[in-house]
Amino acid sequence: MPSTILVKKYPNRRLYNTETSAYITVEDVSDLIKKGFRIQVVDLTSGDDITAIVLTQIIMNKAKEDNAILPVSLLHLVIQHGESDLHEFFDKYLETAIKNYLGLRKQMDDQFRAYMEMGTDFSTMAEKTFKQMDPMSIFSQPFNKKDKE
Repeated sequence: MPSTILVKKYPNRRLYNTETSAYITVEDVSDLIKKGFRIQVVDLTSGDDITAIVLTQIIMNKAKEDNAILPVSLLHLVIQHGESDLHEFFDKYLETAIKNYLGLRKQMDDQFRAYMEMGTDFSTMAEKTFKQMDPMSIFSQPFNKKDKE
């Protein structure tokens, strides 16, 4: 299976998967992406790459179903600052941040699942941990370093 699938958009708004030689829907494009494929959508008339437009349409459709996919405050920032300030952040950092978050979340889920399979008693472990913790230590750490020097 190829990692990138070329999809052509015809003037009648239909999408054509060049890999399977079949017409597909926007939902089919979403399913392909969920399966791990990268998609490139090209407007057949102009030759323009319209991938971002089609992917945005998928996100908008999902937002309609869920009544929100991104926090309103983030949407305000995107509209307010547009490409000028946020484009570099989205281009360079957001994808990496999301990938890192998903990787860490998977690791934590796997670790939690492993603990559950071992029959670990989290209530006892948490009780011991909280008894050993000094809740004010985080505030006193900067001062303790100066005192020791």
